[in-house]
Amino acid sequence: MRRLLAISLAVLFALALAGAGELLAQGQFKAAYESAAKEGNWVLAARAASFYAMYQAEGKKERSAWFARAEAAAKRAIQAEPKNPEAYFELARALGRLAQYRGILQSLSLAAGVRDNLKKALALKPDYASALVALALWHLELSQKGVGWLYGADAGKVIPLFERAIELEPDRIIHRYEYARALYRLGKRREALKQLEVALSLPPRDARDTYVLAEAQELLEQLLKK
Repeated sequence: MRRLLAISLAVLFALALAGAGELLAQGQFKAAYESAAKEGNWVLAARAASFYAMYQAEGKKERSAWFARAEAAAKRAIQAEPKNPEAYFELARALGRLAQYRGILQSLSLAAGVRDNLKKALALKPDYASALVALALWHLELSQKGVGWLYGADAGKVIPLFERAIELEPDRIIHRYEYARALYRLGKRREALKQLEVALSLPPRDARDTYVLAEAQELLEQLLKK
């Protein structure tokens, strides 16, 4: 019992000393959010809130609440650093995720916000691979919903944007996984399987990668059954 208590206290002490970035890498997303907010690192706070919502929150209500926190943190990041491309990317991510929990009219109204913030991120950093992936998914989502023409979405841009992102960061697991999902939605099952195989061959760099690898493995098993 004493040994367990000592180990628990040691873990808590280590977490207390860890910075927000380290907590994020370890998968301590809620603690990372709280630490980043205290530090005034709003980009990291937004990212941590989004990751918590995506991978650890339970139920629609909690996920929506944490994406709302990510949105608020990203807006503070933009106010503090209006030329930081990551701030606009985090706002786009939060808005895109919130659209999943809003009514159809509200969701569509968020579509322009996602697009505009991704374009701002890319204007500041043209080779921002994560923003290119997000923009590809934006084109895909709106095109397949049949409302792409309202916002300028074009399904023909999906693959070129993904290819550019992977050219820039070929070893990012999340890029390969999202590309595989997009290819499958476009009816390109064989190409999707290839991207999943590459994703699963890559070593995880942090806790988020571990979550994504689990999702990639699950998708691969589903596609192999079809």
